[in-house]
Amino acid sequence: MVFKRLMQAMGVGGPSVETVLSNPNCRPGGQLEGVVHVAGGEHAVDIDYVALGLVTRVEVESGDSEYETTQEFHRRQVTGAFRLEAGQRYDVPFRFDVPWETPLTELYGQHLHGMTMGLRTELEVARAVDKGDLDAVAVHPLPAQEALLEALLRLGFRFARADVERGHIYGVRQHLPFYQEIEFYPAPQYAQAINQLEVTFVTDPQQVQVVLEIDKRGGVFTEGRDAFGRFTVDHATVHNTDWAAQLDGWLRQSIQRRGLFF
Repeated sequence: MVFKRLMQAMGVGGPSVETVLSNPNCRPGGQLEGVVHVAGGEHAVDIDYVALGLVTRVEVESGDSEYETTQEFHRRQVTGAFRLEAGQRYDVPFRFDVPWETPLTELYGQHLHGMTMGLRTELEVARAVDKGDLDAVAVHPLPAQEALLEALLRLGFRFARADVERGHIYGVRQHLPFYQEIEFYPAPQYAQAINQLEVTFVTDPQQVQVVLEIDKRGGVFTEGRDAFGRFTVDHATVHNTDWAAQLDGWLRQSIQRRGLFF
């Protein structure tokens, strides 16, 4: 998507900025490429910088309340200071690294309900900052992530929604200040025991840390609680395992250990 917005802080006749992505699709650990077009207005100005930032919507728990906010989680300046003459065009090609822990927004060509991701262009002139609009970005799973998600679909789980929550997962090496939860409705064979399954990926260049959370159903003599599982998947060897069988075995053991049966 292309955006072009007059710099309100500069008034009529100020510079305008337009960002064009070569391809809005990417994967964690990959890159976004494009060009930022800066066009001079009716008078010369001194540009302090042009920066790009990757942003997403994050849920925040604060005491007894929850709220959503837009959070920038990766940023890079693509220019330093420069003089922009009246009517001058200044083009800035860029390659923008996508962090390995970037949340997913797409699965098999379908948008994950609840997810928002964009690349924001920021231009500062004379200490007035315009953060502009967002170029929508589509983040697709890596092969290791896709293998786990495909295994869940093969077992009969159905995607419900996804969100991003601020915080860190205990015991997991995590660099970003939030994590994504991808929620699934249970497959029929587990429906009597669990309400939903939540999957979190924390990824680095070598492997994916996978966190599974089961929201279990309560019974007459049992209290509904959550169960957690955690394991790692190497990018290089992900296809050496039958993940549907592995996940099915873990789910059955986890449920039965807590006195819940199918």
